[in-house]
Amino acid sequence: MKFIQVKVTTKAKSEGVEEISPDMYKVRTTEAPEKGKANARVTELLSKHLNIPRYKIYLKSGQTSRDKIFVIED
Repeated sequence: MKFIQVKVTTKAKSEGVEEISPDMYKVRTTEAPEKGKANARVTELLSKHLNIPRYKIYLKSGQTSRDKIFVIED
C-alpha cells in the first residue's frame, strides 16, 4: 500500500497529471467539483498516468479539499 498526495485544480482548460515527486502529484481536470465528479475524474487520470487499474486507487482523505491523499493498493 502506497500513499500519494495530490493537489487538484478543477475546471481547468486542459487535463493532465504532473509528477512533483514520487509521492506528490498535481492534477488538472475539466470537471466541476460537484457530487464527486472531479474526484472520480482525478482517480481516472491518476490510473492512466500510473498505468494501474482504477479499482486499485481510492481517495483516503480530502473529499472536499484541493489537497487530497490517495491510496494505491499493491
